[in-house]
Amino acid sequence: MKKKWLWSLIVGLLLVTMLVQCGSPAQPTATPAPPTQEPSAKPTTPPTQPPASTQAPEPTAAARANVFVYAHPTTFPDLDPAKSYSNDSAVLSNCYETLTFYNPPGSKELLKPVLATSWESNADATEWTFHLRKGVKFQDGEPFNAAAVKYSIEKTKEIGVGAAYIWDPVEDIEVVDDYTVKFHLSYPAPLDLIASSGYAAWIYSPKAYEEHGSDWFNEGHCVGTGPYTIESYDRGSRLVMTRFDDYWGGWKEGQFDKVVFEISEDPVVLQQMIESGTADFTYSLPPDNLDALDAREDIVVYRNPSFQNLLGLLNTQKPPLDNKLVRQALSYSFPYKQFIDVVMKGRAVQSHGPVPAGMWGHSDELFQYYYDLDKAKQLLAEAGYPNGGFDLLYTYATGDMDEQQLGEVWKAELAKLGINLKVQGMSWEAQWELAKSGPEKAQDIFVMYWWPDYISPYSFLYSMFHSEDEILFNLAYYRNPKYDELIDKANELSGSDRKKAEELFIEAQKILIDDAVALFFYDVQNIHVARADIKGYVDNPAYPHVVFAYQLTRAR
Repeated sequence: MKKKWLWSLIVGLLLVTMLVQCGSPAQPTATPAPPTQEPSAKPTTPPTQPPASTQAPEPTAAARANVFVYAHPTTFPDLDPAKSYSNDSAVLSNCYETLTFYNPPGSKELLKPVLATSWESNADATEWTFHLRKGVKFQDGEPFNAAAVKYSIEKTKEIGVGAAYIWDPVEDIEVVDDYTVKFHLSYPAPLDLIASSGYAAWIYSPKAYEEHGSDWFNEGHCVGTGPYTIESYDRGSRLVMTRFDDYWGGWKEGQFDKVVFEISEDPVVLQQMIESGTADFTYSLPPDNLDALDAREDIVVYRNPSFQNLLGLLNTQKPPLDNKLVRQALSYSFPYKQFIDVVMKGRAVQSHGPVPAGMWGHSDELFQYYYDLDKAKQLLAEAGYPNGGFDLLYTYATGDMDEQQLGEVWKAELAKLGINLKVQGMSWEAQWELAKSGPEKAQDIFVMYWWPDYISPYSFLYSMFHSEDEILFNLAYYRNPKYDELIDKANELSGSDRKKAEELFIEAQKILIDDAVALFFYDVQNIHVARADIKGYVDNPAYPHVVFAYQLTRAR
């Protein structure tokens, strides 16, 4: 009876949400402003035909000519290639390149060469030599060479933000000659994988970075070796890229001359753009509308596994969530299975800890919290809150209806425990800025998606849960020296003893789960929607929501 009643409640809540959405799109609650790791905003209930009051841009000749239009659901917080650690990768991946590239699942080889043509390491993986591609230019005309590789990585390390930690094992970078660079490491590490990262591994023009600095890049400039460069940027609205004529890969007839990012946090507008042909590609559309879209001859819906999950990070430094028993109680209060069955409808599976299925370091043996309000009440009583009696602030990225509906369903469950959950939608920038203001002022529950920078459990376990003096993405504000030591040791072993490293990563995840530092809601699918005349698109979970426009053409 309890399960059947809960199912009815969830369906009822979704119907209420649907009626609200049909009236007017939700507006963000203004406060500070920043990534989801990019919220994959997937509203569940807006109608297939958007309200007449919501207008998408009119289709233009450019949208059907040699211009690729990406209707993007989030803004780009940081376009500095040395600092970027967010949704900006959708832009930067078309301007900058890395030494190696992580191939899509099913490929014959794990990595392919890009700016490096070959590489090798010594026996214990403490020394790596990369042989570089010749005849490559940066978009400012400067030559690409070993000195540029050394500068880019050392500058990124020096600045030390975002994913710069991936280069921690690098002790020294030696320029052997113009097209050979040797990395000397302080401990074994898989540097070939690290060099494929979608963050902090970009090679950029030393001259441009020295002359202009970070602010210039964020005004809408890029100077990489890639096929496209930024032509114009209207922050929060539109970014236009144009092809780099001297790109080393050359150009063939039919490739796109321009790439336009049209930014809108409104999923209704995104859907209208893809339906009308104003846009060629998007994501974060209402899930209930996907089958109808896929049935159309002019639209393709791509559904693929991802290395991405949704978490609710709990503020471990702020009462009452500084109490482990309260955090465990919250972990038992959410109806995981019912929500995934009713709302996600095959688009997700409940997570086993923070490392998603399909990645090494994931374990199906890890404990999963489950829906049990009696257990939650017992734990709250032990913690001194037998009747709840406190408020919690839950923040999510505006436009992500999965996150919104999750919050509304959870609010109803927590009310039964005497806990008032305030569900607040914010722009990604505002949500992140509030979180970085410090645990005393910040939210109680920060909901976001995470995906890896390079394909290692360390990306998840370090970025979100390793102790930080200056808050970036440890938005649970968690500090545990034993945990830090475990994952740091596992990372050191990952280049020489993968099996032992995996054991340590799994042991560390047990600590996180027992400490209940987050609710590990679910691992999600990658769902992208494109016009059927776009050819050459291949989804790659190593670079979430990135479209490599150089690979695409439009069918004539």
